Amino acid sequence: MKNLSLADNKVLTMSSREIAELTGKTHSNVKRDISAMILQLNYPDRRLQDCPTFDPSELKGHGITIGTYEHCGNLYDIFDLDKRYTELLITGYSVALRLKVLDRLAELEGKQAPQLPQSFAEALQLAADQAKQLELAAPKVAFVDNFVERESLQNATQVAQSLGLKSARALNAILDDIGGVYNGAVKRGRVFTVKFINSGYGELKQTDAGYPQSLFTTKGIVHINELLISEGYI
Repeated sequence: MKNLSLADNKVLTMSSREIAELTGKTHSNVKRDISAMILQLNYPDRRLQDCPTFDPSELKGHGITIGTYEHCGNLYDIFDLDKRYTELLITGYSVALRLKVLDRLAELEGKQAPQLPQSFAEALQLAADQAKQLELAAPKVAFVDNFVERESLQNATQVAQSLGLKSARALNAILDDIGGVYNGAVKRGRVFTVKFINSGYGELKQTDAGYPQSLFTTKGIVHINELLISEGYI
């Protein structure tokens, strides 16, 4: 279950399921309250009963996202609200219920506050940990920086050269071993898989002779670099 959490972008969120648990309401009732809130925000001059049925597109501009969760083999809708809209939602709830939700928000905000070292030894350890993280990230950062000003599409020979490999054949042998890059069902030439293309890692172009040519995007080159590092090839 997704509870109150910090997303990757550090935005504090609370799920409709946790709000239901904290307030003792059913999840369906909380989702109904959220839908009514969204409708009232989008149609402030109309009575709620006259508003159209809630449409997920009406979440645009609000700090609310909608997803799904699995329970007993079935999928159900779930909302995630940022702090502002969590507080807005519970405005109409009783004082006791509002207090429970606000206390939970404060609890997580306290957890996300940076913990300062309490001793010289802890400060040294923190500095060492940060230095290690920078050291691990350095190859990736340097690799990305080398590509930001380059042509966006590159062939296997150019990518192999960038990665310090002997040839396109050496690169392709590694990619064949890892899998997921080229479509093995295509015997003539090397053609990217649909998933690889849809991920934005490569494009399929046509040469002057009319043959398909697989070209890596900047995003794809970075992905291949990370893939080869994680698999121990470079």
